[in-house]
Amino acid sequence: QVQLVESGGGLVQAGGSLRLSCAASGRTFRTYPLGWFRQASGKELEFLAAINWSGQNTYYADSVNGRFTISRDNAKSTVYLQMNSLKSEDTAVYYCAARTTYYTDNYYYTSDDYQLWGQGTKVTVSS
Repeated sequence: QVQLVESGGGLVQAGGSLRLSCAASGRTFRTYPLGWFRQASGKELEFLAAINWSGQNTYYADSVNGRFTISRDNAKSTVYLQMNSLKSEDTAVYYCAARTTYYTDNYYYTSDDYQLWGQGTKVTVSS
């Protein structure tokens, strides 16, 4: 069974950068469309970024477009989220997700599209 494990969260000052990683077990990872989401305290889960299996197609929420970059290394079974120009409103628990069933060579951007989730990593941006 494939599992996702996020890492890279922590405390950073506003304007700084962090890179989140999400490592997976299992060779089928390389075929899965992947996404990043976050949930701030008291708020709903928010889509951030998505990537197709090859890494050639990506899609971003308006709130992070131009500041965050999603990428993947299928040889390492890892997906990344590079976060730059961080703001206090980026404070949240960040989750990676994989679509493991009925997928195509595309990206997906709603939480219902994903069947497998990591445990989350907390990011705190101090102002």
